[in-house]
Parts: sequence; structure tokens; C-alpha cells
Amino acid sequence: MRVRPGAPRALPGPGEAARLSRVSRTVVVAVDDGVLLLDVAGPLQVLHEAGGYRLRLASVTGSPVRTDVGLPLPVERALADVAGELDTLMVPGYPAAGFATDRSALVAGVRRLAPSARRVVSVCSGALLLARAGLLDGRRATTHWEACAALAEHFPQTTVVSDAMYVRDGPVVTSAGASAGIDLALALVGEDLGEERARAVARQLVVFLQRPGGQVQFRPPADDAPRHPLLRQASALVRDDPAADHRAASLARALAVSERHLGRLFRQELGVTPARFVEQIRVETAQQRLDGADEALPAVARRCGFGSAETMRRAFLRVLGIPPSAYRHRFRLPA
Repeated sequence: MRVRPGAPRALPGPGEAARLSRVSRTVVVAVDDGVLLLDVAGPLQVLHEAGGYRLRLASVTGSPVRTDVGLPLPVERALADVAGELDTLMVPGYPAAGFATDRSALVAGVRRLAPSARRVVSVCSGALLLARAGLLDGRRATTHWEACAALAEHFPQTTVVSDAMYVRDGPVVTSAGASAGIDLALALVGEDLGEERARAVARQLVVFLQRPGGQVQFRPPADDAPRHPLLRQASALVRDDPAADHRAASLARALAVSERHLGRLFRQELGVTPARFVEQIRVETAQQRLDGADEALPAVARRCGFGSAETMRRAFLRVLGIPPSAYRHRFRLPA
């Protein structure tokens, strides 16, 4: 299973964007019953505001579909009736429960249309449908943080970039959770029509042109314990008292194992060193305190084992991509 954090690849430069702005830009969104409304509405609103796109919705049967919130979406045609070259084939996602539905006909339609599209994009868990269609084999991709592990487990031929808002690998672009479809669509506008047009659309819609940090900042602290009993003990020690001395040598002594053996267990099961694991737990603990108590940053840093606010700031940047002050500002309701 390959899951790793990372940033999206750079999109084409101004010369390539100018060339692309002259080609036809028909966007077909492949939808089915239960599709996430925001996965469809967010990107299409961006493309509509940008202008120069012909937006079409297609379903397996050509009939209207109902979104996850129960609202109907009008559909122009069946996927089988879509013909000719496409600029973009877009595949939105579905709630986790929605994947219990058989979507083999939708996957088959996406697989058939993909070769005629200049690019194929997915929003949120739509990446799982692209993977089922074989379109992510040998590629880097992302999806909603909640579905990253499933994508990596069931499609090991895909390298999952767990912290990106969107990832481009050749003609395939995948994005994180629902609102990340807006980030993705703005990137596509920048590619097709230039950064100034994308910036104007972002201002019109009152959104970031490029959101700071990756999607890991939106993921709640992990509550799943490691499988190995020694690692579960190590996790409990750190979570019970994050400010204690949890250097690798100290953890090894507390667990009555060698430091080398403990390091090997961490790398084999969790893919991190003991030091990075401790840092992640301390960041998670600090997140919880920043969500709630109105403590000064230096006090939070001391309670969570960082020693100083500056050390905590550097750890937040490494783990979440944003400083603690920005995290508190984004994820705490104003008084």
C-alpha cells in the first residue's frame, strides 16, 4: 500500500495555456444517483464563471439523477450517446455508503469515454471510480482523506498522495474532498485561460485561488490504534503524557525492547520513525487544545511537549502545512 503526502504537480505554463485556450472545451460530467451535490456544483460554478466551457451532464440511462441531498439533476444524454472528442471528462464522488451501489455501468461508461477526452478529472471519492476503470494504474492520485486508505488498499498500482488538494499525473487530475473540486477547477481554468482569469473567478466566488496547506489539516486526529501490541503501548504512553520524554531511547526503555527493534516496528507498520510518530501525536494533541481551550500558544506548546511556540510552529508546518495560529483561526468558531 503506497500512501504518501505531497503537493500537486505544476500545471502547464503560459505558452501551453494560450494554445489550450483556442481548443474546444466541452466538459461532460458523468453522474449517477446519489452523486454528491457539491462535487458537481462547485467545479461547474467555477467553469461557468470563467466562461468558454460547454457544460454537459450525462448519466448511464440519460435520465435525471438524484443527488445525495435528494435534489434532482437534469441530464442531457446517456453516456453511451456521448460521441466525439471531449475536452474534459469529470467524475464526481459519492458518500461512503453510496459505493455499496453497483456502479459498473457508470465505470464502463467512464472507461469508454476516457480515451476521447483531453483530460479526465475526478472530484473527491470519484477517484475510486477512475481506479475501477483502470485509469489510475501506475499514476499518482488523491481523494478525500477518508478514502485514501481504501484507494491505496484496493488499488495498490496507484500511488496515493494523501495530503494534496489535487494531483495531476499526465492527462488525469484527481482532487481531495468535495470543496477541493473548486481548487481543482480553478487550476484547470488557470491552465486553459491563464492565471489572471482564474484569479478573477476566485475573487468573484470569494475563495482562495490556492488554498494554504493540504487536506491533512481537515482530517480529525486519528483514533485507530496500531496493530502491534508494543506500538499500541508506545502510542498510549505518548498520548497519556505528550510532554514527557519520548525520545526513541526512552520509549525503548519503557517498553523493555531495544531501540533498534522499536524503530524497525515503527517503520514496518506505520512507515515513520518513533520521533516522527511522537511529533504527530503531539500535533494532534495541540490541535484538540486549539479547537477548544482559549490558551496562549506558548502554554499549548508546553502542555503538548514542544517546549516552545516556535518548535510547535515548525512541527505544525511539517505535519499540517500551516502554523498553529492559522489552524486555530480556521477551525475555531469566533466568540
